[in-house]
Amino acid sequence: MARGAINVQENKVQEKLVSDGPPPSDLRNAAVENAAAHAASEPLFTKPLAHAEVPAAGGRPGEDGRRLRGAIASVGRVVARTADFAFGGCALWAVLSLLATFPLLQLLSLGYLLEVSGRVARTGRLGLGFVGHAKAARWGSVALMAWLMLLAPRLIGGLAIDAGLIAPAGDQAQRLRGVLLVVCSWIVLHTAAAAWRGGRLRHFLWPRPIRFLREVTAPGGFSKAGSMAWRRVAELQLPHYFWLGLKGFVAGFALLALPTTLLAAGARTPGLGLLGAVLLAAVVVHLPLLQARLAATGRWRAGFNFRAVWSGYSRAPLLHAAAVSATLLLAAPLYVLKVELVPREAAWLPSLLFVASAWPARLLAGWAVARAERTPKRWWRTTLWLATLIGVLAPLGVAYSLIVFLTRYASWHGVASLYEQHAFLLPAPFLGY
Repeated sequence: MARGAINVQENKVQEKLVSDGPPPSDLRNAAVENAAAHAASEPLFTKPLAHAEVPAAGGRPGEDGRRLRGAIASVGRVVARTADFAFGGCALWAVLSLLATFPLLQLLSLGYLLEVSGRVARTGRLGLGFVGHAKAARWGSVALMAWLMLLAPRLIGGLAIDAGLIAPAGDQAQRLRGVLLVVCSWIVLHTAAAAWRGGRLRHFLWPRPIRFLREVTAPGGFSKAGSMAWRRVAELQLPHYFWLGLKGFVAGFALLALPTTLLAAGARTPGLGLLGAVLLAAVVVHLPLLQARLAATGRWRAGFNFRAVWSGYSRAPLLHAAAVSATLLLAAPLYVLKVELVPREAAWLPSLLFVASAWPARLLAGWAVARAERTPKRWWRTTLWLATLIGVLAPLGVAYSLIVFLTRYASWHGVASLYEQHAFLLPAPFLGY
């Protein structure tokens, strides 16, 4: 029917063209378009309704479900990475605080903090200031799970001791000792198998101890296990942190020795004490940045290059002032802890506060050095540095010198406490530990 209408309309157009002559091209096109539109407006019963194409409202079947599962998986990965990063940071915090309470091992803690400052100074990225958090998360999970599993042997051991005291000749104490031996052996095997697989929480939930025994007892298994353990220990880079901490300690002590000695003599000779306070104030406003440059380059000379620090101040004065202010202000509250002698078994508690205050200060020092190396020198920055020096850094340096001087009257170690510069030297506020 529609096709017949189109033919009738075209015949009429042809008759009109013959009688009136060829019309202009635009009129011909308009007539043809009108006929096509009239034909399209009529219903087409020749095409079955069952074959009509109707687009789906929700896209492909199951596409929304796949998108939802992908979004949930992405959120899960972000949460897992955040939790792993936070756990690694807490593990590092605990380990550094524990190392700060032992002689010589304190240099490892100082070396790590200097490495943090040096990496940020070389790259300019604060995110690189959390060195080895993935390794710390792995080792921390092993230590935490091993400690939790040792709760059962402690309980059984206590019961065995009580049974031995109640009935020394009885069989109950011997049976409990046998159970204790079996439980301890299983815990050692369980921990070793989980650490062999990777040391994460899921590995402790399913350690596969039989597979671990087969791999270790296979030909060459013991040598493989030994090489793997040695590789894991070598990845910690303990010698590097030790020597870097020693370099930072020697450079800092060399700069602080003379001002501190003059400050110690101030009780008998006020003039020497005043000179020592001025020199100490001048040193402490440069020492965090000097140690950051030493850690970034690994050279002794960088730890005494005051000219480079002055040049950096003129390029990034506000960031340098923020780094020095954070170092001095965050270190000052720890001097209050010297009023009361802390028990030796609780010495790691002040170290927690020390590491928590020293870490951001080292990050800022490295960031200031990096920003100075990437910023051109401008005259107004030098003017801003002089204003910052007079208005901020000089008062902070003098106040820090006064606090250090007064600690000789509040600390249990007397004059020796003047050399306990935990913000720059050994990362512990007490020499007695």
